[in-house]
Amino acid sequence: MSPRWEAAPDVRRGAHVVYNLHVHLVFVTKYRRGVMDDAMLTRCEEIMRDVCGSFEAELKEFNGERDHVHLLVHYPPKVALSKLVNSLKGVSSRYLRQEFTGQVNRAIMHGRFWSRSYFAGSCGGAPITVVRQYIEQQKRPY
Repeated sequence: MSPRWEAAPDVRRGAHVVYNLHVHLVFVTKYRRGVMDDAMLTRCEEIMRDVCGSFEAELKEFNGERDHVHLLVHYPPKVALSKLVNSLKGVSSRYLRQEFTGQVNRAIMHGRFWSRSYFAGSCGGAPITVVRQYIEQQKRPY
């Protein structure tokens, strides 16, 4: 079989689609309060891994600091990224505020855990310049 058709581990297949979509997400705590410790980050990763699973997505990497978390998510094209983010933030906020009540002072954070904003960056695959060059070099019929 030609190298062009070798199976890549991150390339997934659906009924009518072949895809490899990754997104880098960053969520910041409300007012950038430094409330997270190792136990809370560990629990946050578990929660977010479960949420990703319910969307048929995979949490590839997770890490964070006291006031923010980074996620690398491999997701299918049928998933609206905004819906995934909404679920990740909503579910994790609910569980973390419930399970770590002593650390998350509701009065200071006004009943919220995450800031309303977030960062989402596409990643993986070839750089834009390479893709642009590949498209430009296609043999257009005359």
